[in-house]
Amino acid sequence: MHSRLPVAVKPRGRRLALALLALLFAGPLLASPQDDNRAVAPIIAQIDAGHFHEAQAAIDRALAQPQLSAERRRALTFQRERMRRILLDFTLDADDVEARVRKQIPDLTDAEFAKWNAAGLFEHQVIDGRTLYFKRSPGNLFRLSPEAVARRAVQTPITDGPMESLNDTQRAIYHAALAEHRSGVLPRRVRMTQTLTVDADAVPAGETVRAWIPYPQAVPGQQQDIRYIASVPAQHRIAPASALQRTVYLEQPAVAGKKTEFSVTYELTLFAQYHAIDPARVTPLSAASAEAVQCRDGHDDAAPCSIFPVHGTAHAEAELAPYLAERPPHIVFTDAMRAFSRKVVGDEKNPYRIAQKLFAAVDKIPWAGAREYSTISNISDYALHAGHADCGQQTLLLMTLLRLNGIPTRWQSGMVFSDDGTDYSNIHDWGYLYLAPYGWVPMDVTTGRLQPGAGDDQALAWFYLGGLDNYRIAFNNDYGRTFVPPKQHFRSDNVDSQRGEVEWRGGNLYFDQWDYGFDWQIQAATQGRKSN
Repeated sequence: MHSRLPVAVKPRGRRLALALLALLFAGPLLASPQDDNRAVAPIIAQIDAGHFHEAQAAIDRALAQPQLSAERRRALTFQRERMRRILLDFTLDADDVEARVRKQIPDLTDAEFAKWNAAGLFEHQVIDGRTLYFKRSPGNLFRLSPEAVARRAVQTPITDGPMESLNDTQRAIYHAALAEHRSGVLPRRVRMTQTLTVDADAVPAGETVRAWIPYPQAVPGQQQDIRYIASVPAQHRIAPASALQRTVYLEQPAVAGKKTEFSVTYELTLFAQYHAIDPARVTPLSAASAEAVQCRDGHDDAAPCSIFPVHGTAHAEAELAPYLAERPPHIVFTDAMRAFSRKVVGDEKNPYRIAQKLFAAVDKIPWAGAREYSTISNISDYALHAGHADCGQQTLLLMTLLRLNGIPTRWQSGMVFSDDGTDYSNIHDWGYLYLAPYGWVPMDVTTGRLQPGAGDDQALAWFYLGGLDNYRIAFNNDYGRTFVPPKQHFRSDNVDSQRGEVEWRGGNLYFDQWDYGFDWQIQAATQGRKSN
């Protein structure tokens, strides 16, 4: 666990922010998007430091400037919206938090609460002089403190997803991949219905409500044979397979006093994956690019094919370059990131061993319920310092650390489910890393390292560094990409896309104005269907 960053800024930091704000108003009014991002940076810093009144005043002054570019106006307006969203996440004061904790620990003492608060176990921000706590922080306490767990009056189990402990599903995938000499195994046909329901009167009657429901990516060897079944309303638009954040677009008019309901039903075949990685065969990218990456899914000793092929030696470095680079604001090689990497990696040179070390280090960060991603200015840095993280935050942190060490990474996300009778489902994020000669192999650092039992192959501990179960559907092969068709207003989540998005002519509908759901049935495995 890492210590929390202090919320308040020192006077020197405030003077620097004010100096940068002066540059904002002195700079050119017609500029590139990069200039827009740099110009808004001091306002972002003010918001992160909790100086909302000052940030709002700076935004108002900037918006009043003549001939302001549309891009800069949008960037400024979003920062105003970000403050609104932060205040929707940080709704509690200390008394509220203590009262909620006391429901589970009736004999909680003031000293105990003060100790946990001082340790940073209740996420909070000081906003314009008021200390406000994250609305999920009382529940998160029991994810972060074994001491608090032991103090609960009723010891109900704290449950995780069904794949976070080694089970027969992972064992079957592992043994099938080894026996069949292929990485994609055990196909499962699933019919999925996703719903998005807008609150009654969230939009004026007669106005058109526009909805984007996530839709599966076509990924050979992972999920394929996608078949659209039905939607409500029937008229729909499926984003092309090339869309990195894929959706089904739907629209219908709002009716007074009634919820506006959207849904899409489809079938697809899901494959489990496992790559048996021999560390001795893994070479650094600079060495690997000098020779062809050979792979074949068959009964021989060749490396199993990657689901994201790299097309030959001449193109390998160019194709992989974007997956090695920083991508502000969420993948940035900060000084703190470099220091953490050096501490974890040490003198290790083998890419797979480096990946193991970093995977294990990020896996140690406790999972906790997360604030909305659109409110966080740098997610990987947040995960490094907050003392807890959820799946997307851990994934972005691991992606950043691996890229920093010359290992290409890419994002994937969607939902996970189970057929164990519990109706378990959740939204989830994971990723891929590139290891020559194996190519792109999956990683799920939040599901993390498993604990093999007596008689298990110890390689199963690293199942999720090179393997995936087939109880997940990927909607996204990247984060923060434009929808097809694009939204006109701000997205509720400008990073991920798992729940959906909604808007109307008057603006975006945020998460507090609608709900979403998943319903699924396991089908008889059928392949060869047309993909949509």
